[in-house]
Amino acid sequence: GCFERLRLVFYRLCSTLPLSKAIPGLQEKELEMDLSNSSCGTQLPPPYAQLRGQKQVYDIKALRLITAIKTPYLPDGRFDLEAYDDLINIQIQNGAQGVIVGGTTGEGQLMSWDEHIMLIGHTVNCFGASIKVIGNTGSNSTREAIHATEQGFAVGSVLHMGPTIIYNVPGRTGQDIPPRVVFELSRSASLAGVKECVGNERVQEYTENGVSVWSGNDDECHDSRWDYGATGVISVTSNLVPGLMRKLMFEGKDSELNEKLRPLMGWLFREPNPIGLNTALAQLGVARPVFRLPYVPLPLAKRVEFVRMVEEIGREHFVGERDVQALDDDDFILIGRY
Repeated sequence: GCFERLRLVFYRLCSTLPLSKAIPGLQEKELEMDLSNSSCGTQLPPPYAQLRGQKQVYDIKALRLITAIKTPYLPDGRFDLEAYDDLINIQIQNGAQGVIVGGTTGEGQLMSWDEHIMLIGHTVNCFGASIKVIGNTGSNSTREAIHATEQGFAVGSVLHMGPTIIYNVPGRTGQDIPPRVVFELSRSASLAGVKECVGNERVQEYTENGVSVWSGNDDECHDSRWDYGATGVISVTSNLVPGLMRKLMFEGKDSELNEKLRPLMGWLFREPNPIGLNTALAQLGVARPVFRLPYVPLPLAKRVEFVRMVEEIGREHFVGERDVQALDDDDFILIGRY
């Protein structure tokens, strides 16, 4: 039963003796348990709830490539869940280990909380067995952030609270979270780590003090990973070229590939994210050319530039199967009310 399986996991994590030797007759396949699919209900005995929380934190800390996934829309502005599911499947097939749902890239700031929590729940229910799902529940309102976090874990976990990643993105917030605050928070067993956008010196400061870090800057992530000790990257570019971003995070230093991708990374962030990404995915034919205002597509010259970059890097490395094209202004749908 559920309690017995949790007891076995507890033994596995706390003992160096293999379970198959400690418990005669136990098959190796029984060791590979996915607790996220447990039918235990919502209440676990305290020691096991704590153990599961520690396992979840450990699992998150091991992720090297996490994609901040795009949220596509239908022409009326509602979520295009068919296209969204295709995007998630592409990430899984190309080796991404986690997805951020409803972050800045996924336009959580343009969603109602009902939409937001629904999308987290949908992603967990459909893909939670294949990829780690990390829901953004942050807000500039503490009350809303607390409520959204409770709701987010309610649709995705049997725990009241689970692993947390701090986002430090001063370019968005106008406020740098200083290391002393992060070090204080790192004393919590629930903190998985930090997405850090200040730069690689900050990344190194954290990694040298035992704090897990993901680079939040795609153009710095190669060096963050291989020279400064970062675990990996929380990436926007991996929406477009997940296979190449996985290679950048897993296969050792590759300055040639990094330099090849840097123009694309720069193009994506010439305007506030996710304007560039939304434009790119529309031109690749994997998302409808629908924008929720106030976001609007990049101008035509930038759209043409993207087509050239796809051709230079190689269309086969990008998501989707259609030929890339520079869309006209009239091809885009801008939605103000949805």
